[in-house]
Parts: sequence; C-alpha cells; structure tokens
Amino acid sequence: MRTSQEFSNAPLEIGSARNFVSETLVGVAQEAIEDTCLMVSELATNCVRHTSSRFVVRIDQMAESLRVEVADGGGGEPVLRPIQMTEPGGRGLRIVQSLSDQWGVIPSSATSGKLVWFTLALPKPA
Repeated sequence: MRTSQEFSNAPLEIGSARNFVSETLVGVAQEAIEDTCLMVSELATNCVRHTSSRFVVRIDQMAESLRVEVADGGGGEPVLRPIQMTEPGGRGLRIVQSLSDQWGVIPSSATSGKLVWFTLALPKPA
C-alpha cells in the first residue's frame, strides 16, 4: 500500500502528520507505529522549523517493511549534528538514525527542496 498526504507549514500540522501515520498503518505492531510516528514527527518538525514550504509525507507499506518519505520545498540540507546537552534541539536526525534501519536525504533536482526517507523492518505477525 502506498499513500501520501500534504501538510501546510504550521506547528499544528506536525500532530496531523503523526495522526496520518497512525491511521494509515494497518496490521502493524504498536511499537513500529510509535517509532514511525516519532520519526515522522521529528522530520515534520524540521520542515516547519527550517522551511516555509508545505511538506508531504509518503508511506509505502509492504509486508515486511515500511519506507517513509518526508519532502519539502525548502532549501538547505539536513545533516546530523553533534549532540549538545545544553541545546534544546538538534536531535531529530539522530532519532531517525537510531530507530530506522536505513535513512537518507535526496536533494530535489526540480526545486530547492529535499526528501528525507527512512525504512523500518516490520516484525512478523504472531
């Protein structure tokens, strides 16, 4: 199953993106849903904080894995930042790196935007 939804660049839309993920994932273990919601929340937060563009969340759910993409039209390239205990932010990509099986960034060739993606293996149903 493949689906996507576009969101406006507003803080309330971060929660809407999480809701989209939790409502879209069918037959997926609760832990995988929670991890996916957290990663999407972090990426959506980056879109809202660092761009002024709308963003799109795409979910490709397969039998044994998920691929999730968050794309925006804003400039800049996401990079892993060193963790600074005194900084209140800057951990989003570290969270994605920690929870996902793979992740990456694809710059847009058509606009100044980019797409951040991650994959997550799904546990086999009991």
